[in-house]
Amino acid sequence: MSEYDYIVVGAGPAGCVLAARLSEDPTVRVALLESGGRDRRPEIRILAAFPKLFRTAYDWDFSTVAQPALGGRELYWPRGHTLGGCSSINAMMWVRGHRDDYDAWAGTAGEDWSYDALARCFRRAERWTGDTADGTVYGTEGPLLISPPRDPNPLTDAFLDACQDEDLPLLAELNGPDHSGCAITPLSQRGGRRWSAADGYLKPAGRRPNLDVLTGVRVRALALEGDRAVGVITENAPGAPVITARREVVLSAGAVGSPYLLIRSGIGDPDRLKAAELIREDALQPAAR
Repeated sequence: MSEYDYIVVGAGPAGCVLAARLSEDPTVRVALLESGGRDRRPEIRILAAFPKLFRTAYDWDFSTVAQPALGGRELYWPRGHTLGGCSSINAMMWVRGHRDDYDAWAGTAGEDWSYDALARCFRRAERWTGDTADGTVYGTEGPLLISPPRDPNPLTDAFLDACQDEDLPLLAELNGPDHSGCAITPLSQRGGRRWSAADGYLKPAGRRPNLDVLTGVRVRALALEGDRAVGVITENAPGAPVITARREVVLSAGAVGSPYLLIRSGIGDPDRLKAAELIREDALQPAAR
């Protein structure tokens, strides 16, 4: 099929959630496009095996530009290239992020982006499967399974002792309202196996007849009519190279992939586009780079 209501580009954590939520409406057709393959490699499931996924077909294998503050070194930057994206190749540590970062967003974008406002979204996504005898800061009915490490490495205790020697307080819960300190990190796992965004969101939704998950399909650029995206231009999709969207195209290709596709489509700073020989006479300028 080459026409859908919604096209979601990139099946990382955001893409899995978007595809699952959009396809809850049975009256719309949704396509989720992923340039990588299915998440079937055994090392994806084994908790300690995630480094074996680096620099493989499951990893975009990015490198940064030379970093002046690091002696000019270029740093390896793994990014997931499979269903689930980075949630299928990372170390599974479940860390919500520091309150101060979200509250800084709220100072610019409004209180809906504050930590307290977003905490309910965290809880809605989470299903804590650890001890709840004393209550929990986590949600207990969401699709993402979270629990303590089953067998912490002995180095963990030594590391926490070293942190406390440097006056960092030991926290009873890492993702509590006050994150300033050290603690054992909970993991996104189920019974000792990785539990990714693809496991939590995409696989249950994948049975819906109105959702097509297309792997091995690389998007080259947006298909534009004036200032509106009406589809995507692919390199290797089965059938027609252009897949059209009746309603919306959603880019969820990551911090590198989404800006890359915008630039390839002629959307961005005209000076930069000209330097890349991608200038359009009617180049669109996003609000932020």
